[in-house]
Amino acid sequence: MTTLFKNIKELIQVRTEPIAFVSGKAMSELPTIKNAFLIVEKGLISDFGSMENCPKTAFSEVIDATGKMILPSWCDSHTHIVYAGNRESEFVDRIKGLSYEDIAANGGGILNSAKKLQETSEEALYDQSKERLEEVIQLGTGAIEIKSGYGLTTEAELKMLRVIKRLKEHYPIEIKATFLGAHAVPAEYKEHKEAYLKLLIEDTLPKIAKEHLAEYIDIFCETGYFSVADTELILEAGKKYGLIPKIHVNQFTAIGGVQAGVHHNALSVDHLEVMRDEDIEALKKTNTMPVSLPSCSYFLSIPYTPARKMIDAGLPLALATDYNPGSTPSGNMNFVVSTACIKMKMTPEEALNAATLNSAYAMGIADKVGSITKGKQANLILTKPINSYGFIPYSFGTNQIEKVYLKGKEISV
Repeated sequence: MTTLFKNIKELIQVRTEPIAFVSGKAMSELPTIKNAFLIVEKGLISDFGSMENCPKTAFSEVIDATGKMILPSWCDSHTHIVYAGNRESEFVDRIKGLSYEDIAANGGGILNSAKKLQETSEEALYDQSKERLEEVIQLGTGAIEIKSGYGLTTEAELKMLRVIKRLKEHYPIEIKATFLGAHAVPAEYKEHKEAYLKLLIEDTLPKIAKEHLAEYIDIFCETGYFSVADTELILEAGKKYGLIPKIHVNQFTAIGGVQAGVHHNALSVDHLEVMRDEDIEALKKTNTMPVSLPSCSYFLSIPYTPARKMIDAGLPLALATDYNPGSTPSGNMNFVVSTACIKMKMTPEEALNAATLNSAYAMGIADKVGSITKGKQANLILTKPINSYGFIPYSFGTNQIEKVYLKGKEISV
């Protein structure tokens, strides 16, 4: 089946030459074609260009996009959408003045989610998670990374990763799985963190590797959670099983985790609400992608990643949702893009690059998705009639998506 999209008002994120990601000043460059066509064949982008050069051949389907724009679907490189229940009671606690750290110290937070997940069957967990996945697809997400980390026992972590594997098998969206067993220290190991890390390394990791349940390994490198030394231990252990490093880092404090990530060739370092000059310097001229999670800053009322300072220093930046029950109960990448512009002073061009091309790199799939490029998957957003692509972040409370396509097939929205 061959589909022609014709009379596209503007075709956005057009990349004719291979490019992994964009950094610094290049983040403000967003290649587009006005009055364009796009051809999809067998789920892949096969051709595109100006309407004056549109082929006259017959097509299986012709879609008139007059007044509308097409861009690659969002790539969400950091989520925790496989979880049980919710934590709206903690939302009220925060309104009453308790901090994220206060709630965690009182037995809430990640440990609260872990208790619920341990008590939930794999089938029920799958049913809850697929609803969230379907929701974010409808919001324009065409590639997503999903972490474990709400299990905190070997069996519960495996349960989460098996659910992620099932989601991969049943949905056309690109999904990457990350093992985040070192998300928090379980209550029973509160005074024996080393024993918990040993459990993850000697018991959990071999079982994950045996079932091929994850591509990445992650750890929450943060004061009160896991140290830089813990981080290096876990990343090294993961590497022995072929798991590529990622790190939750610099969310509340800067303790050297960024440098550890660079040293271990982490694919991404995520959160980065607190960034020192030395952290920015450490990321220069590396292959490690900084990832910002602005919805988390919004929800917790904590600082935003200093995007302007980082981009002006020549760094790349990716955007993701951090969709999770405690600090970001939303997987809406449209809101993320808007918030990046409104609160982090990113331009629409920078934000769109960060949410497509750069975030695809942060998932290790920039060769498959993230741009309008021949041979890449036809994971597309068709907008409603809009004046410019700047209207997408500008109209932060309104959905400007008319249709979503994954591998060339329309997904009902």
